Amino acid sequence: KEEKEQENEKEKEKEKEKQEKEKEKEKEKEKEKEKEKEKDKKEGPKEMFVINPDSNLYYQWLLLITLPVMYNWTMIIARACFEELQHNYLITWFILDYLCDLLYVADMVFRTRTGYLEQGLLVKDKKLLLKHYTDSFQFRIDVISMIPTDVLYFALGLDYPEIRINKLLRLNRMFEFFDRSQTMTNYPNIFRICTLVMYIIIIIHWNACIYFSFSKSIGFGSDPWVYPSLDEPEFGDLSRKYSFSLYWSTLTLTTIGETPSPELDSEFFFHVFDFLVGVLIFATIVGNIATMISNMNAAQAQFQARIDNIKQYMHVRHVSKDLEKRVIKWFDYLWTNKKAQDEREVLRYLPDKLRAEIGMNVHLDTLKKVRIFADCEAGLLIQLVLFLRPQVFSPGDYICRKGDIGREMYIIKEGKLAVVADDGVTQFCVLGDGSYFGEISILNIKGSKAGNRRTANIRSIGYSDLFCLTKDDLMEALTEYPEAKTMLEDKGRQILLKDGLIDLDPANLKPDQKDLEDRVNRIYSTMMLMQTKLKKLLENYDKTEKDLKQRIAQIERYAGEEVEEDEEEEQEGQKEEEAAPEQEKEEETKDEQKDGEDKPEEEEKPEEEKKPGEEEKPEGEEKPEE
Repeated sequence: KEEKEQENEKEKEKEKEKQEKEKEKEKEKEKEKEKEKEKDKKEGPKEMFVINPDSNLYYQWLLLITLPVMYNWTMIIARACFEELQHNYLITWFILDYLCDLLYVADMVFRTRTGYLEQGLLVKDKKLLLKHYTDSFQFRIDVISMIPTDVLYFALGLDYPEIRINKLLRLNRMFEFFDRSQTMTNYPNIFRICTLVMYIIIIIHWNACIYFSFSKSIGFGSDPWVYPSLDEPEFGDLSRKYSFSLYWSTLTLTTIGETPSPELDSEFFFHVFDFLVGVLIFATIVGNIATMISNMNAAQAQFQARIDNIKQYMHVRHVSKDLEKRVIKWFDYLWTNKKAQDEREVLRYLPDKLRAEIGMNVHLDTLKKVRIFADCEAGLLIQLVLFLRPQVFSPGDYICRKGDIGREMYIIKEGKLAVVADDGVTQFCVLGDGSYFGEISILNIKGSKAGNRRTANIRSIGYSDLFCLTKDDLMEALTEYPEAKTMLEDKGRQILLKDGLIDLDPANLKPDQKDLEDRVNRIYSTMMLMQTKLKKLLENYDKTEKDLKQRIAQIERYAGEEVEEDEEEEQEGQKEEEAAPEQEKEEETKDEQKDGEDKPEEEEKPEEEKKPGEEEKPEGEEKPEE
């Protein structure tokens, strides 16, 4: 027994040791996991090479993966319906099929490396990218499309290429490529028309293949509606089979209807179904093409409507024929040179930052050519770039005349302008591309002898493209840059000093009415701001006063209820005090009655004799009072 007990104890000790070892191993594993987690935290997410969906590489891959999709959508149905096509080029089809399968597998790997945006940032973590793809519905479709249905060739034979029909599920890749191409191309309407034509051809192709297969099931040449008998040498060729079926499908789906009438019930049903499909599909396609063509001509129609309105106005107002011709030529120049669009109207849907970048890219170089703007801050130049307006002048138009009030400055983009005398014939000089004028007049410098009036006549020699900057826009931009304003005025004074067009005599300097108006407007605006602030303060004061009154009323209510409760308690206490002596008297009377009943009658008599004597005392006492 002792030996057995010792053996049992040894076994228990061994089991304990095993359990302790297992616990130690588990602890070590947990420590290792914690260390790995800490390493992952320190290292951060595992980043790898990620394909940006907005990059050119992604677009090129979409083009590559679209090719096998198009191949499967056109050739699987054709090989299934035309047996000769499958038999004659069997090795070629196998090579192309498995190349397409390899591209499909590569596309799945490509999707696991394609980044996606999360909170505006491109995700580059390997695990997150893989999880994002595997959790998507597209992953299930890709897996179904990669099921190896080619194994059925061993059971059914090589004459059934339709077992690869699951490869058609990658159609969304082709649509994605078309959408991306539509946004990237400079001719989106033409691209949409081409894609619609391609869809029409694919639908006609499928219907042609189904028609040939349907004719085969009924019997070739059994009636005029089906495909003719193959015994005839003309209709036994593969190219004739496909071309005849394609011709029949085109006539049917376009609802032209110049085909033999069906004879069997199944033929009638097939023909009706084809007509319905043709009407629905082609109605939508033709409608889309019509909208695309109208969109392509929308700008031209709008421009033509503008010309028609001006023509009608000139006809009603009896404008001269020469002036009418000039107006029409000016419109023709705008349309042929693609200058009919209003830049502000086109760019108004863009955010301010992008609009400023486009303006800097287009107009900044021309603006820097102006002397007074050469050393200005970048922020001011950006503001001025947004205010530049393109204007087109026709031959012989005067941009400005001598003595006119200068409210704009001009920068020549294209064309030539002539500085002419008052007679309009004598030319003093010619201004070309990059020249500018009118920059001093919009600054309105004090002491200028010319003031803000034009000092020369400037006329366009041919068609001229100019950028215009108004005085109001310049002053609006300079309100946020006071230092730049003083610098521009100093530069303008220096230019006027060189030309001798400034009067420095303080007696001749008059206060600028515009400055006085600006000061009055500023004072008025500050007064309006003060009034609005006072109104807000008064409103807040009234609100707080009402709130205080309500709170005081609530406090008074609570206090009034407590006072009433105290008064009620005092009244109850007084009533109890008043009721206590009455009760004592009643008890005393009861005790006296009991004592009187117990006494003998002899004692009662002298008491009765005493009573009248006791009553007389008060009467005697009352007399002297009376």
